[in-house]
Amino acid sequence: MRAAAVFSLLAVASWAGFAAAASSCDQDIAVNVRKEHTTFEISFEFTVAATIEQTWNVLSDFEHMAQILSNMDSSNVVSRDGNRIMVAQTSHGKIGPIHVSVDGLREIVLNPPTEIHSHLVKGDLRASDFTTTLYAEGALTRVAVQGKLVVAPWVGLALSADKVAAQTRQQYQELRDEILRRKAY
Repeated sequence: MRAAAVFSLLAVASWAGFAAAASSCDQDIAVNVRKEHTTFEISFEFTVAATIEQTWNVLSDFEHMAQILSNMDSSNVVSRDGNRIMVAQTSHGKIGPIHVSVDGLREIVLNPPTEIHSHLVKGDLRASDFTTTLYAEGALTRVAVQGKLVVAPWVGLALSADKVAAQTRQQYQELRDEILRRKAY
């Protein structure tokens, strides 16, 4: 199951390659998850050795998110109205021995190049709301994400805060790797 549903997602997917060549501050993604029944409050941040524009270009590339994130099967922009877009996504994962697929329609509000608001309009999750904020810090960009994910009761019983944290960390490592891959070209 995807922790941030596109960033939950927001979203939660893969990272490799360029992260190994990155500075030590690029190796840590500090994820905090607080679970209460079926609600997961998630906050985390990380830095990437890229400009705020390079970082923004990947984090807001919803048409290619399925190629970036290993647990995302599809991601399609279904409508656009200025900085407000509707994105349909399908992802997959495991909860214990059970394989699950998660569908959702998200309303994304973009405030380029520093803020992305994501709200689940409909889908398999009960609720998902996340805000991603980008901060320019010299040669680095700091990405901070805060939000809440509400799952079905049976999922809440099987899904731990540690599992959500691990999947979130993996997803954003994959995003960071894509930022660094694109930066190299």
